[in-house]
Amino acid sequence: MPSRKPSIGGNWKMNLDTAGVKELTADLVNAVDAATTEAVDVTVFPPFPYLAPVAGALCDAGSQIRVGAQDAWAGPNGAFTGEVSLAMLKDVGVNTLLVGHSERRHVVGEGDTLVNAKLLAALDAGFEVVLAIGETLEQREAGQTDAINWGQMGYGLAGVSAQQMAKVTIAYEPVWAIGTGKTATPEDAQKAHAAIRAFLRTGLFNDAVADAVRIQYGGSMKPGNAKDLVGQPDIDGGLIGGAALKADDFAAIIAAARATA
Repeated sequence: MPSRKPSIGGNWKMNLDTAGVKELTADLVNAVDAATTEAVDVTVFPPFPYLAPVAGALCDAGSQIRVGAQDAWAGPNGAFTGEVSLAMLKDVGVNTLLVGHSERRHVVGEGDTLVNAKLLAALDAGFEVVLAIGETLEQREAGQTDAINWGQMGYGLAGVSAQQMAKVTIAYEPVWAIGTGKTATPEDAQKAHAAIRAFLRTGLFNDAVADAVRIQYGGSMKPGNAKDLVGQPDIDGGLIGGAALKADDFAAIIAAARATA
């Protein structure tokens, strides 16, 4: 099996305040050392108001933890009230963009075309991109897991070259497992990840791309199940929600990923 560096992302969503962000960032600096970030790529995704202070604090501490944004405007700066451009994000130290998260798709109403536009714009601007995909409970029960994942990948990665895929991570997040406490078994998660990789291999790109792309699991990964999940051959890390808000829990998940490196 090709060697892929594990990748762990912490999605803070719309949580915390200034004091909480400062405390969590400091705790992460203390909990995640340089040796760990050499073995595992670690990214945190704070809310917009806290991107600059988090990036600044991590830089001042000499930490290799990366800073990502949960969303962005797909076009250039201009008269787009309420939006935040990629240029602005880059200016404050952001180097990764999360697109296609289930809450953006199912709560905000973003469609595949918009997800693709954001992904392409981010790649063109030099960002790393995490593309989130995943099925709802109803789709899962209807046996549509692979079809939904393949469709969201096909649309989301439209126009992306094999070379650009070096900057793309796929995050499989079964919608029914996000924030519910439910988690796919390691075997079920591996089955979905293997199907995602197979589609990258034969449906979208080739062996080289499929072997190199990292696929994170994003459905309620916790310290207690992280080892079994990241120990699967096609699970290359995790996109973490609630557990990313506690430095000790997040560090334990990162340590589990490091053990597989």
